[in-house]
Amino acid sequence: MGILKTAIIGAAVYAGVKYITKKDPVTGQSIVDELLDRAPQWADKAKGYAEDLTSRASNAAEDLAR
Repeated sequence: MGILKTAIIGAAVYAGVKYITKKDPVTGQSIVDELLDRAPQWADKAKGYAEDLTSRASNAAEDLAR
């Protein structure tokens, strides 16, 4: 039963990797390529949210100290 389970999981992983790395005939990019292109934008947004959260936390701490 363990060998069958491992074979099924391996086949599913293989199919998933093939799917996300397959090139789109129209754009010529895969899902992985699109994710890598968008990653810097997402990192910049995350940094903005982190700075906003940090400033809110410091303001709240100052308000509590008063």
